[in-house]
Formats: sequence, structure tokens, C-alpha cells
Amino acid sequence: MSYRVLAICAPLLSLFAATALHAQTLEDSVLAQINAARANPRAYAEKLREYRSYFDGAVVYLPGDYNGILTREGTVVVDETIAFLERQEPLPPLTQAEILALTAVDFSREQGALGARGHRGADGSDPGIRVKRHGGDIFVGEAIAYGFDNAEEVVRQMIVDDGVPDRGHRRLLFDAKLKFAGIGCGPHSKMEHICVVNVSATKDGRPVRLRYALQR
Repeated sequence: MSYRVLAICAPLLSLFAATALHAQTLEDSVLAQINAARANPRAYAEKLREYRSYFDGAVVYLPGDYNGILTREGTVVVDETIAFLERQEPLPPLTQAEILALTAVDFSREQGALGARGHRGADGSDPGIRVKRHGGDIFVGEAIAYGFDNAEEVVRQMIVDDGVPDRGHRRLLFDAKLKFAGIGCGPHSKMEHICVVNVSATKDGRPVRLRYALQR
């Protein structure tokens, strides 16, 4: 009896371990992609020019994907993003922060299990409240991508921000005041995958302490 249990559990444990490893690798890769775009916006604009070439109307057919992905704005928003990146000055990298990461992981798991979307938690919480639960403060921003488990596609979704009128995700990733990030990715019961990126000017969402020169 015990051998049968072991025979069943061993593959499951391997599957869980592989899933956890993939999530960790994906989270690291997402941060690396964000930082690459911040460091060299014009190079990222060139990547988007190639991405634009895969459009047929509002549908984008990436290499190897014969089904295509229906976008809301088509190439118009891609062109707008390219123009934005051409004007954008290079920025320093975001540094991974534990409290922000824990918060992002928690929310990705909650939304993944519930099949939810948006920045409001099941209990009505916003990103700042969720960071406070881990000992931080409310001065944070949050970007979320759904449907992809590939870092390049996750970050491209956030930067292009198709269908988001204020381009809030893009603005967050290229905000010069923000210095730290925490990322949580995982399965989503309705959208297949989710990646949450929490960002802040400080490692725990606390306000920046300003230093004033003494007047003599």
C-alpha cells in the first residue's frame, strides 16, 4: 500500500517542484526584461518594430502561433509605444525587494485560485494594504499581466498596455522615482497565467525620507 502511495506522490512532488522552479525562473526573467527595457528603451523599441511586423489587422501572429492573439488597438498602440520609448531616457535597474515580492506572490496565488482580475483583492484590499500586511507601507504601484508564462510576453503586455487608456502599467515601469520591485507569477484558473509586479521608491513601500541641507 505504501509503495502505491509513493508511486503516486513522487511524480506529483516532481511536478510541484518543477512548477515552483519555473515560477522562480519566470519571476527572475520578468525582472531582467523590465530592467533591460529601462536601461535601453530604444533597443526595446526596435524589438517592438519586429513585433509589429507580425500583425494582420488587430490580430498578431507570433512565430509558431497559428491561432493568433486578438488585440484591442492593433498596431496603433504599438506605434505609440515605440514613439514613447524613443523619447524615454535610460533608467537604473529595479532592485528585487522581499516584502514587495511576498505581496506579489500572495496576490498572484489569490487571483489565480479565484480566477479574478484587477487590482482589488477579494477582501477589498488594494496593493498598499497588501504590502502593509507584510510589514511595509502603502506607497506602492502594481502592474499585472494575464495569459502568458513567458517573460518577454509578460513584459511586452505591460509596456504596450493595449486596451489600458492611461497606460498605467507602462508609466509604472518607466517611472524614474521607483527603485524596487517584487514579482509573483503562477497559474490562473481562467486566464492560464498571471504575473504581478509590485514597485516602490523604497524596498518596503514606506515613504522616501527627504534630507534637507541645514541653513546657516
